[in-house]
Amino acid sequence: MPMNSSTLEARYLISCKKHAVIPNSAVQSWFSEVRVHKPKNEKYGIGVILDQLMDSDISPLVDIIMAFESSDMDAVDLLQESNGTLSEEHLMALMRALDFKLRVVDLQDMSLTKEFLRDLCHGGLACQVLNLRTNHIQKLAMSGKFIRLHTLNLDFCTALTTLQQNCFYCMPHLLRLSMCETRITNLWTTSAALLKLPSLKELRFQNCLCCKDTGACPSSREKTRFHGIESQSSLCCYDQAQSADSGDATFHSSTAGETVRDLICKDSMLKCELGIGSNENNSKVKTSSYLKEIDMLKLSADLPDLDGSKGLQNEIWERGNFSANSQKQDLKNPAITLRKYVSHHPSPICFEKHYREYMVASLPHLEVLDNLPVTKIDRLTAKTTSRKYFEYLPYKRQPKESVVDILHKREMGGSKARNQKMSMPKQLHPYHHNQLFFSRSLCAAKLGSSEWPHLSPVSNFREKFKQECKRPRPRQFEYHPSDPSLMVFGTLSGEVIVINHESGRTVSYIPSMGAMSSVLGLCWLKKYPSKLIAGSDNGSLKLFDIKHTPQELAESNWGSSNVTFASFEQLTSLHVNSTDDKFLASGYSKNVALYDIDSEKRLQLFSNIHREPINVAKFAHHSPHLFATSSFDRDVKMWDLRQNPLQPCYTSSSSRGNVMVCFSPDDMSLLVSAVDNEVKQLSAADGRLLMTLEIASTGSAYNYTRSYYMNGGDYIISGSCDEHVIRICCSQTGKRLRDVYLEDFETGNSMFVQSLRSDPFRDFNLSVLAASTRPSSKWEIIKVNMLASSNSQEQEAIFF
Repeated sequence: MPMNSSTLEARYLISCKKHAVIPNSAVQSWFSEVRVHKPKNEKYGIGVILDQLMDSDISPLVDIIMAFESSDMDAVDLLQESNGTLSEEHLMALMRALDFKLRVVDLQDMSLTKEFLRDLCHGGLACQVLNLRTNHIQKLAMSGKFIRLHTLNLDFCTALTTLQQNCFYCMPHLLRLSMCETRITNLWTTSAALLKLPSLKELRFQNCLCCKDTGACPSSREKTRFHGIESQSSLCCYDQAQSADSGDATFHSSTAGETVRDLICKDSMLKCELGIGSNENNSKVKTSSYLKEIDMLKLSADLPDLDGSKGLQNEIWERGNFSANSQKQDLKNPAITLRKYVSHHPSPICFEKHYREYMVASLPHLEVLDNLPVTKIDRLTAKTTSRKYFEYLPYKRQPKESVVDILHKREMGGSKARNQKMSMPKQLHPYHHNQLFFSRSLCAAKLGSSEWPHLSPVSNFREKFKQECKRPRPRQFEYHPSDPSLMVFGTLSGEVIVINHESGRTVSYIPSMGAMSSVLGLCWLKKYPSKLIAGSDNGSLKLFDIKHTPQELAESNWGSSNVTFASFEQLTSLHVNSTDDKFLASGYSKNVALYDIDSEKRLQLFSNIHREPINVAKFAHHSPHLFATSSFDRDVKMWDLRQNPLQPCYTSSSSRGNVMVCFSPDDMSLLVSAVDNEVKQLSAADGRLLMTLEIASTGSAYNYTRSYYMNGGDYIISGSCDEHVIRICCSQTGKRLRDVYLEDFETGNSMFVQSLRSDPFRDFNLSVLAASTRPSSKWEIIKVNMLASSNSQEQEAIFF
């Protein structure tokens, strides 16, 4: 027999007596309200205000809930309005008892513990709406059953930095997802995770001024729903502004000196331009010539507030040109309508260049993004923009192309008759005829299915040193030029350590012996693969032979196989030429020193060749005489040792101080990295600008950027010391292939790029020297394998 509200209330009183609990007047009022408001012959639901419950109230409630199976009660909403006294243990018991009666679970602002959140995510819930806003969720690992969940709110979960590979697979019916002002950043891993949601229609990483839910923002006063309750929205994100007579559309931002990014209001702008739904006569207006791309909003060094107290507001003003009597645009005296869109609480991902276009192109079933509807025009624009700025697969491989297809095409290509006319294939990149092209193509096909690059530490290295077990902290590293398994790194304490980075075995350990401080320069000799030169910041320069270096600590002397060169004060860089007979040393000075390796002498000191300190001096890969220097004076200079007196071949300038310069593998180009993500390629022959990478600056004068070539020069890897991201771009087109984000998996804190190198033997592999900020101040070398997909939850960072 179905129970009505009176029966439930009576049973509640009996259950309270059974458990020796004083009846809670708030609980009784919930049943009373059902009696008054329950529609005739219809099921009903109740709202449980968690603030009004104590631990002692749960047992009687659970008893009543167990009788719900035969009642006509339809749903229960658990709502949190302020801090209550209910313990997490009893809250979890209540939710588990309600089971499929749960409709809305609102746990915002509750400061839930990690243990409770872990149990919730792993155990699952049968609710339809889950609000975890402002909770400290560090890893989104929702592996439990959320089969009925259609709305999930994770706003202001500021500890959430990335989405795990399978974090959404248990939510097949999720329609709406909100993650405003989280710390999510990566376009690639985020879109790949969201693709696991086949029903997702509404998504937002930022919200407009008036919208509380994820739906499309109303253009006028209309009803919205929040917590399943209808309410009136008195605000509108579109505000009519004053008319203007001429000029291009103006875009404003509440942050002084910043330009609004291109992600907001594309749909509304296009509607305004095309005259859709804005003219009584429905006249068609051609798109005006002033519709231009909006540049990305550049983040300042100070990040927006995370507590939601003020919020970052980004405004866009839109202009629509309409003519009531003509279908043509009157450029001399257009009727101007300005409308403003205000976005609040953006996550960092919103500041990525072409964020909206990328997300729209990647999520074909999405209908609303950031409270703006996704229209057909949006999808067309997004598709075009994505093709222009992003490289979906390396070397222009097709998405459905597999390794088997590539092998088949290769075999079929060799069986064509000689007299058959064959059209020459379009050259995909300058290495098309390279002997490694086929292997690179195979790697490219494999990379298409790998969204989560595999990150792993080089080694969990501990060395016994004078009866002490110590963990060295790396400061610089280099791959071996001929042995794919070897790597050398120097430490902050002056040690030089050669390891097998595949097995983690120590090959050679050279202690500092008090002569070295932080090792900043390392370079292998190519003709003598057992020898390397190391330089430290105190000016010490030594050549070591790892074959003759003992594994155990020597008492005083390393033997005649190790050579000490004349010191170079404040050294920051050294590099050996292609014939292994000379090397350059540069540092925090305006001078460069040239050393002869055979005679063990310094040949020449080139003084004052720059106006500011010289960060790097690099020899060419094939010429033993050519080298380039980069300096904080913003100049890059090319030099030839055969010229006497020494004069630069040419000088090329950057807009900021130069941090790094290196030659491409074929010596045709120079890759120059200046402060704060200014990365460009120059012609090595004459210094002519070939390409500039579109990487957003942060506004920091201390964001030192370093870039290197990868995959034989096909790609560029770039990272900066104030950012925890590695960017991979095509060296021919500048298109972004992937971003890789570094994170301390023990603490969840960001790891910042200090140095990086591509693996010379493995395509789409690289290593990064990363450091975390205080209090941990950890330094580690992380290997990145972009061809191996890895679940982030299973990755374990082991620190040096």
